[in-house]
Amino acid sequence: MARCRLLLFVAALSSIFGLLHASAGEADPIYSACVDQCEKTGCVGDECSQHCNFTSGGIPIDGPWYLQEPLYLRWKQWDCLSDCRYHCMLAREDEREKVGLKPVKYHGKWPFQRVNGIQEPVSAALSALNLAVQFHGWVSFFIFVNYKLPFRPNKKPFYEYTGLWHIYAIFAMNSCFWSVVFHSRYVDLTEKLDCSSAVALLGFSLILAVLRVFNVTDEAARVMVSALLVAFVTTHILYLNCYQLDYVTILYDSLGSLDFMNVSKCCRVGKLMLLDHTAGLNMKVCLGMGILQLILWVVWAGVTRHPSRWKLWVVVIGGALAALLEIYDFPPYRGFVDAHALWHATTIPLTFLWWSFVRDDSEFRTTTLIKKAK
Repeated sequence: MARCRLLLFVAALSSIFGLLHASAGEADPIYSACVDQCEKTGCVGDECSQHCNFTSGGIPIDGPWYLQEPLYLRWKQWDCLSDCRYHCMLAREDEREKVGLKPVKYHGKWPFQRVNGIQEPVSAALSALNLAVQFHGWVSFFIFVNYKLPFRPNKKPFYEYTGLWHIYAIFAMNSCFWSVVFHSRYVDLTEKLDCSSAVALLGFSLILAVLRVFNVTDEAARVMVSALLVAFVTTHILYLNCYQLDYVTILYDSLGSLDFMNVSKCCRVGKLMLLDHTAGLNMKVCLGMGILQLILWVVWAGVTRHPSRWKLWVVVIGGALAALLEIYDFPPYRGFVDAHALWHATTIPLTFLWWSFVRDDSEFRTTTLIKKAK
């Protein structure tokens, strides 16, 4: 009898934690019943999923071999369950809208409208545009340094930070690329790659800020400074991807508390309708590295009276204001444009202005060194 009571207690406790781990949408019994029914029939109203005719390996349950889903579509990893969740979510949101209820999150995500299988089409498109702007900025910097500025007698640029900015461009474009992939289809792998790439970019940006602000040109000193930050960022990325922690999660929806899912791009780790230890630590690390380098750039530009300091200040102030969009989370307008999409939109002109400052800095530094040489 005691054993039976223990089993009942464990079952009840498990159900409680299951509810705590669910967002408002997936905890809705109507939504849950819809998903269960869809997995059996493959249809939600008039919407039927072709994925429910296949096993997890892509083999048709019944029908000829040519009904298999094409390979070029399988990368999206849509299956019967995910399709059922999507169609049930839209159906449930239509019902809620008719009775005047506001949208809620399902499995930690707002109800977005898919376009050709892309889950967040606007954010994906803006991330792709940001990638193009990063590439344009890098190419323009490369052409400016190599073809418009004078060289040293040893055929090397006067600007000692040229190589570092090239590496920065690689990190930035890599981060934008995985942002496109993640917003197209968020699964565990794309989520980890997006977050890890963002943290890596933030870490290298801090290294670059320290080296430029303190004018570290000696190679040995650069290695010493960079080694510490590289070790820290690498450890943090490994922690995010490999560390397993048993924790009690808190549903922010029920508390009406802060939503850390959109505090910054690199803090979108986990199924973040929840505030957990790992996500909280990641947020602190991201904010710490971001705020530190912003302070370094702003103070340095003011102290040195850099001729293009206004561009740097616009980027810093604009970036800080854009971060408010990440904190103020709201449902996507017409299922497409949410706060994070607007944040991506603001980064496009700021990125363009940032690379303009980098070109100006290379010219300013080159002119200063030539004057000293004379």
